[in-house]
Amino acid sequence: MSITRGAKKAHRASLRKRVSNSRRKDKVSSAIKSLKKLIVSGDKKEAQKKMYEVQSALDKAVKSKTIKKNTASRRKSRLSKLVKKLP
Repeated sequence: MSITRGAKKAHRASLRKRVSNSRRKDKVSSAIKSLKKLIVSGDKKEAQKKMYEVQSALDKAVKSKTIKKNTASRRKSRLSKLVKKLP
């Protein structure tokens, strides 16, 4: 356990950041899951609409430094490739 006052304060801050990061990651993963369901069902128009939401969620996660920039860009690229393949 932390001993100094500064370490205790940093620990409290990290616990707060952990909650917000997990919320942000959950939002991203749920958006990706719903997009993948639309891709499997073959609904291209809805998948394209959902792609905007996924991109927005990923960009917000990058902005808050929850995930890395290249990770978000890789995910967006792979998902958009799947959406483009739809008939």
